[in-house]
Amino acid sequence: MDPRFLTLADVAETLNISASQAYALVRSGDLPAIKVGGRGQWRVEVSELEEYIQRMYEQTRSFIATNPAEDASEVH
Repeated sequence: MDPRFLTLADVAETLNISASQAYALVRSGDLPAIKVGGRGQWRVEVSELEEYIQRMYEQTRSFIATNPAEDASEVH
């Protein structure tokens, strides 16, 4: 059975970002999460992470549509 919740380390690995960047996404409210346990460990529901990824795809599509690249030199 796949886990329902992910740690911030799991989120960071999935998105290929640092743990501090994952924490910043949670603290900003961009990625919904809950605190659990006596030490207040952050957990992100898998479905919330998938919804976040889909929102980022939509934002990227919108950005590309309104900001076409002028040439290939913009690719890093």
